[in-house]
Amino acid sequence: MPSATRRPPPSPAPSPEPTDADDANVDERVYAAVSKALLSGKLRPGTPLRERALAETLGCTRGAVRKVLARLGSEKRLVLEHNRGAFVPNPSIDDMRGIYRARRIVEAGLITTLFGKLARDQVAALRKHVQAEQKAYKEGRREDAIRLAGDFHLLLAQMAGSEELLSYIQRLISNTELYKALYDSAEAASCAPREHEQIIEALMGKSLDKAIEVALEHLDELEQRVIAGAAAEQEVDLASLLNGGAVGGGGGHSHGH
Repeated sequence: MPSATRRPPPSPAPSPEPTDADDANVDERVYAAVSKALLSGKLRPGTPLRERALAETLGCTRGAVRKVLARLGSEKRLVLEHNRGAFVPNPSIDDMRGIYRARRIVEAGLITTLFGKLARDQVAALRKHVQAEQKAYKEGRREDAIRLAGDFHLLLAQMAGSEELLSYIQRLISNTELYKALYDSAEAASCAPREHEQIIEALMGKSLDKAIEVALEHLDELEQRVIAGAAAEQEVDLASLLNGGAVGGGGGHSHGH
């Protein structure tokens, strides 16, 4: 009796490509990962962010990465160039001065709106937030500390009760958070919680002029540090170019600006 023909074993199915359905929160996961990398200060100005490499590293589709890069581009955290991809911004000093000028104008109005009008629970919320900032700095979580520092100003904007104002301040803060990550030193940035506490006290004080002065001094000092850091980095880049890539025998960039 002839033996039955044996069928070859089925070939193993190819491993499925990761899909967005594998993780309902894939966009937020990828967004958080890329944002954290940006705010860590380790990605230098002009660094390209490649879709394929990010998708492989984060275990998601290139489509998910593309969507997140577009979102970060709309927030001005990345520069998107047609047919070239996404890059860490490399802002000019004039660009940065313009953003800080806008923040000073907007936040002077915000302080004027909130002065003497904060409820007890709002003051408690602001102080709790400052405590979270202090904790992040003490634990060395630089990217969390930078994000929380920006969120303090967003919390003030929320208390003003204007969605339009909040949306505009969010865009400005997205820019200045990145400037801090790129050019501010960790040591200097650690003073943010103390300065935010001073803003809270000034908002509860007796002088609107003093409250505005405190808030604007906070932005002025930050701008000065960031501009100094950017200028120092540009000097290093120029020296590197002129010396064929060697700068005093050391490599990389320093954040001790």
